[in-house]
Amino acid sequence: MAKNARPLLCPSAQPQMQEAEVIGVQLRQEGVAHTAYLNARLPVTEDLLEQTAPLPPTQVLRFAARCEEARCRHFDGKDCRLAKRIVGGLSPAVDALPACVIRRSCRWFAQEREAACLRCPQISTYLPQRDGAIAELAEPEMV
Repeated sequence: MAKNARPLLCPSAQPQMQEAEVIGVQLRQEGVAHTAYLNARLPVTEDLLEQTAPLPPTQVLRFAARCEEARCRHFDGKDCRLAKRIVGGLSPAVDALPACVIRRSCRWFAQEREAACLRCPQISTYLPQRDGAIAELAEPEMV
């Protein structure tokens, strides 16, 4: 990484991760998640997380945070395997690149380019039932 380069961000983060920020609101129609992206970065605070109660924050909000690289089970030492599985296993959710405040620093975009962005709105880190295509892609060893 260049000396002044920002670390890459994971667009499928948990709110307690380092430098977490809200990048969208999770909408659900007929049980299917879709992210409505924010126009600006919103830092995660305890007050913000409490406002989602009684629902878990990941059911209401979509988070990005510094990619944890070697500490993440999806990282293979060079790439995010989750991004590869999403691009290879899901159809695009949108026809055009969605507005995104983290695209320039997003690991998925850096690695998989536009193909990741077209699938990104359908990703949710809240998976109460461990079935379905997204759960299988997120945790293939558990399904």
